[in-house]
Amino acid sequence: MLTSIVGINWGDEGKGRMVDLLSKDYDIVCRYQGGNNAGHTVINERGRFILNLLPSGILREGVVCVMGPGMVIDIKHLAGEMARLREAGITITPENLKISDRAVITMPYHVQQDCLEEARLADKKFGSTRRGIAFVYADKYMKKAFRMGELQNLDRLAKRVPDIVEWKNLTIANAYGAEPVQAEEMIAYLKEYGEPLKEYICDTGLFLNEAQRQGKKIMLEAQLGALRDLDFGIYPYTSSSNNIAAYGPIGAGVPNLKLDKTIGIMKAYSTCVGEGPFTAEYFGEKAEKLRKAGGEYGAATGRPRRVGPFDAVASRYGIRVQGADEIALTKLDILSGHEELEICTAYDLFGKKLTEFPFTDVLDDCKPVFETVKGWNCDISACRKKEDLPKEALAYIRLLEELCACKIRYVSVGAERDAYIEM
Repeated sequence: MLTSIVGINWGDEGKGRMVDLLSKDYDIVCRYQGGNNAGHTVINERGRFILNLLPSGILREGVVCVMGPGMVIDIKHLAGEMARLREAGITITPENLKISDRAVITMPYHVQQDCLEEARLADKKFGSTRRGIAFVYADKYMKKAFRMGELQNLDRLAKRVPDIVEWKNLTIANAYGAEPVQAEEMIAYLKEYGEPLKEYICDTGLFLNEAQRQGKKIMLEAQLGALRDLDFGIYPYTSSSNNIAAYGPIGAGVPNLKLDKTIGIMKAYSTCVGEGPFTAEYFGEKAEKLRKAGGEYGAATGRPRRVGPFDAVASRYGIRVQGADEIALTKLDILSGHEELEICTAYDLFGKKLTEFPFTDVLDDCKPVFETVKGWNCDISACRKKEDLPKEALAYIRLLEELCACKIRYVSVGAERDAYIEM
């Protein structure tokens, strides 16, 4: 069985929390795209963890984790992430972590380029995480990147470095006027952080195909959400990879396999980190109240997230492009204590009512159309069955199902592993 866990909105929907929960029923969890530019926060009986690169299944004993060829991997960051988890008692060995030999390495000069470009853009910046993601993906498609498998022959890899560095300095030194990159430093970097990872590197496509043949259950874990997808998101304010479920088998290294199920993760309200159009956004005191209640600060960057009410227009679109079969609704408990709740049911574009998510260019001219529903003025964090929820919370869930035309199967009422209801 091949299942994909994907974000429906702008990211930060709580995918890591749901992967940690649902991985109890799976043998393998595989990250298939992105790098350390986003974080999954997971809270369970073992502690609180922020994962940027490692699949969230690494926190569950008996699950094998895979980092697929669609990923870009900052090997220094990965070394630090692995060390922190080991200090917390998490087991990481070549038996439970496998890194694709085809995944691309994020180099220090990619991070440098990212920072230089954001500084050059000044107030026109994209809101990058400054972790080099766009630049390493650009180099991948320019065929001027290094791949994880090359770490298994460091002497041969070292011979490639000077030519790539010479080309890179045409931009860093000549265009930005920064200090040129030194090939010797990059070779030393690859050896220092690459050497300890050699035993984890393998043909993950072969591993996953064999696992599928044996009838093992495989979960594909996405980073960010549909509206940050390079092709289908709010371009150019997107990530630099495809996080939609359809790309999952490709990014995992098994393009020959077909998905059996896609579970979309959707927050009970809207959040967004970074720049770009966000039609239903709240501002001022209203925004700050919701942000504080939900602890809405980026796991990778610590940046305050932009917040707003549930956006049915964006969510319907996200469900469609993700091909979601069912939904896990997270952070419903954060909406407790409100007499009334707003829902964005449409956009107004110069007097025209839009119910379908439009092309990015017109989003800045769209205004939200809000409808108000009755809230629930009680704590629901202890609820564990559908019958425990107040009727207003049940009505809210049913309305979201109706607006989005997709069944909500799981409802999260807290950050802890067991704080959820299966509908």
